[in-house]
Amino acid sequence: MSNSIMGTIRDDPLLLFSGVHHPSSSAPVTVTEGESYLLDGPQIGSASGSFQNEGFLGGGYDAGLINESEYGFSRPDFRQGPLVGTVELYDRHVFLCYKNPQVWPPRIEAAEFDRLPRLLAAALAARNPEMKRQTRLTICEGHDGTETSNGDVLIFPDMIRYRRLTHFDIDTFVEEVLVKNVEWLPGSPEPLRGWYIFVCCHGSRDRRCGVCGPSVISKFKTEIQSRGLQGKVSVGPCSHIGGHKYAGNVIIFGPNIKKEITGHWYGYVMPEDVSLLLEQHIGKGEIVDFLWRGQMGLSEEDQKKTQEQRLLVNGGSNMDRSPKNSTQMNEESVSTCASRSEGTSCCQANGGFSCCQNPVLQEKRDPEVAATFTSEKKSFKKQFSRNNSGKAIGPRKVCSMPTWYESWEREDTYAALAVIGAAISVAFTYKCYRQLS
Repeated sequence: MSNSIMGTIRDDPLLLFSGVHHPSSSAPVTVTEGESYLLDGPQIGSASGSFQNEGFLGGGYDAGLINESEYGFSRPDFRQGPLVGTVELYDRHVFLCYKNPQVWPPRIEAAEFDRLPRLLAAALAARNPEMKRQTRLTICEGHDGTETSNGDVLIFPDMIRYRRLTHFDIDTFVEEVLVKNVEWLPGSPEPLRGWYIFVCCHGSRDRRCGVCGPSVISKFKTEIQSRGLQGKVSVGPCSHIGGHKYAGNVIIFGPNIKKEITGHWYGYVMPEDVSLLLEQHIGKGEIVDFLWRGQMGLSEEDQKKTQEQRLLVNGGSNMDRSPKNSTQMNEESVSTCASRSEGTSCCQANGGFSCCQNPVLQEKRDPEVAATFTSEKKSFKKQFSRNNSGKAIGPRKVCSMPTWYESWEREDTYAALAVIGAAISVAFTYKCYRQLS
């Protein structure tokens, strides 16, 4: 490996590990944002053990002291740039569960931090020429005694978990699992089921992620609990994934219609968008294009082509959301009923977003999750529509079948007028004929 690449890894090991690395604007090692956003504090930690220094590590921050208007969802650069094609091509995502965002320094895998993440990042970098799959390493939250303990490793799209990796195991783990693509003999892989959502909350790395991420996670947890999706959908914070300026950044791993595991990236996600992601992406298997950054396994160019194909199919309705017109849309949005047929009901709001619900499609997507959404829909009478910026705009008018009077006015008025006009014309013509006779 060249000295330049090794130098980059030392500066920021949160990058792709593969035989060939192609830098791009979306690569997590590329930082183009203003210096004021970045927090590059001292990297203090212990290298004496794998799980030491649970307290403050020198890289933490106090989100309460950060100006939300400058770094939150109302910041000047929020939703000002294109999203699609901002995910660098990779094939496998490895998450190391390790401590929490409050104690993560700006560079978690830096030499001064604890031994486990540092050695794992170094091993991945050293063996990258031998890996057949481009692999991304990210840190996620870990707590001993919970479902995700310190040292647990989650691998996507493989959907497996290895428990309690230590710094003594790193070389054999990387050799067997990531290079040879076989099971790691000292540990037994556990299958992962359901959906896994990761939200960047790396506040010590970038203030925007530190402000936006926690509120998005809080909303996810609230919605998951209210919808009864515990055990089916999991959400947690993760470290820097690239693209500070797109905060809130969200990655969703789960099965598509073909039961293939996919990893979709979303950016500029607000708490108000959480319900839409749960209902449309997880509940129905449909991409939320106006927030979509890209997908694991696709190049930047393929991500753009894939979205173009989707927009041709749905008419681009999911992209008709201009942040500059959000205030105007909030004031002028009027919900109108489009149609209702057996098994499908549609309400379309001004602004192009359709909330069509098809229980058959939901069942095809994921029977358990779809059943939860279907039962929940029956218990709630109010639907919430969204404007071009993805913000909630208030209660949606409940669709109802028009009365016979409304139908008559709408469908038969012109026909009735035409008949009356014709009768008058006949009468007038007959009167003139009698006079002439």
